Amino acid sequence: MREIIKITVALTISCLVAGLVIGTTFIFTAKAKQHNEHLNVQQTMLGLLGYGPQRPAAPDLALHPIYRYILRNTDTLRMGYIVPAVNGDGEGVAWVVLDLKGRFLERHDLSLTAEAALSAEDRKKALSKTLKPGTEIDFADTMIVACLNGKRTAYLLPGEFPGFKTFIKAMVALNADFQLLGLEVIEHEEDPGLGGEITQDYFKNQFVGKSFETLKRLTVIKKPLPADYERYLTSMGMGDSGLPEGEAAEIRRRYKDQDIHALTGATISSAAVTNGVKAMVKKFAYRIQILDQALADGDVTVLF
Repeated sequence: MREIIKITVALTISCLVAGLVIGTTFIFTAKAKQHNEHLNVQQTMLGLLGYGPQRPAAPDLALHPIYRYILRNTDTLRMGYIVPAVNGDGEGVAWVVLDLKGRFLERHDLSLTAEAALSAEDRKKALSKTLKPGTEIDFADTMIVACLNGKRTAYLLPGEFPGFKTFIKAMVALNADFQLLGLEVIEHEEDPGLGGEITQDYFKNQFVGKSFETLKRLTVIKKPLPADYERYLTSMGMGDSGLPEGEAAEIRRRYKDQDIHALTGATISSAAVTNGVKAMVKKFAYRIQILDQALADGDVTVLF
């Protein structure tokens, strides 16, 4: 019996030690994974803004994330935004609440750094200290404001929308006038060789340069992609290896307001991306104007 007890104790201690080691390893690997994911997203954003190995980002470029939430309390719905803001101690993070008509209701400074705000769990902990009892919150989306020399120059919109099979994850870049600067398809499960071609430059680059007014009415056409247009689309971003600037400018002028040419055999996937991008841009354009007005009404000084 004594030997059985010894074995049982030894096994218990071994399990506890193993659990501690596994748990500690998980914590560190989870943080490393989150860090790597953030770096990948950062590179994607810089690429959409036109930066890369040949054109490093300007030192004074700042990317300011804004996190939107939906608040529920009894029968009341409201919107909440976590924004980078100026507080009494300098730069910080603020929680701004609006009603569904976009009217400013309240502002709270959060005990949260900009870096910690990248973590959904850290945001949730910080918000729990300001929410009234019985309030439930649901994360809605993120938008990133790019600033140079303190001036707003671009927006980056991560999002997802239904594809032919499952959801398509994408990121869109807009200039200050909501003209589309770039589109990146981050994740999808469309059919290889068909809908999977949504990741190809000759498809994605059709959206680049579209004005906000053009984007709002954009649709998909089944006409074959003209040879000169395809050559231009695949050469974009190639620098000196691309088309001569005069030729590129002429092709750009000719096609900039045209609709999206569908992928061969993948009209549904083409339409899914087109409609998804349109919805992302239209909703954002509405929300950012509402948010800007509410911030002004609430006298909230933000970093963007």
